Amino acid sequence: QVQLVESGGGLVQAGGSLRLSCAASGRTFSNYARAWFRQAPGKEREFVASIGWNGYSTQYADSVKGRFTISRDNAKNTVYLQLNSLKADDTAVYSCAASRSTVSASYRPSDYYYWGQGTQVTVSS
Repeated sequence: QVQLVESGGGLVQAGGSLRLSCAASGRTFSNYARAWFRQAPGKEREFVASIGWNGYSTQYADSVKGRFTISRDNAKNTVYLQLNSLKADDTAVYSCAASRSTVSASYRPSDYYYWGQGTQVTVSS
């Protein structure tokens, strides 16, 4: 079956960096959009970043623009999220998502069919 497995989360001080990875198995997503969402305690899930099938189109939430960078390696069926200049407000469970129909970057959760379990990112102030 299809699996998305995130890794790279952890505890980091404010101003630090992390690199998250999301490896997919069970099918290839090289022709479809991938994305990252996050959910902080007591808050709703929110969009973080997305990337189109060929990596040329990207979208970012305003809160992370200029600090986070999404990228993908279709040969490895993997998407990455580089988190720089981390803030306490970035603390959340980060989940990756993969579409089976959308090819361009999209912020809409409804465009993604497959979801990972998430990886915890905790930023200490």
